[in-house]
Amino acid sequence: MTRYLKTWSAALAGAVMLATAGVAGAIEIAPFEASTFETAKAEGKSVVVDVTASWCSTCRAQTKIIDTLAGKPEYKDILVLKVDYDKQKDEMRSLGAQSRSTLIAFKGAEERGRSVADTNPASVEKLFTSALGQ
Repeated sequence: MTRYLKTWSAALAGAVMLATAGVAGAIEIAPFEASTFETAKAEGKSVVVDVTASWCSTCRAQTKIIDTLAGKPEYKDILVLKVDYDKQKDEMRSLGAQSRSTLIAFKGAEERGRSVADTNPASVEKLFTSALGQ
């Protein structure tokens, strides 16, 4: 039994290493916190705010697109901050977001673009590009 557990543990560790091997330059995705957002803007960083709800099918489609973009090295410097539609109404108001599935791109303090319910990979990618200042 012990030998089996050691083999299984080694296999699991190897799988985790393989799964995270290409993530070093990936997009950072974090829950929205006002202090993190304000610091990122003050530092001139590229930020995409994602207003999302776990039960929203459009939000899930957008998450798949964001996950795909996260693997592209050209977007490695973007910080994605997830606003919980059901729990962060004050944060939504401060951003001028009125609905779930809203994506807002910032380069520093400047809002560079905004979309609502967009599930077209090309236009979501264009929004991410705008956050880079391009």
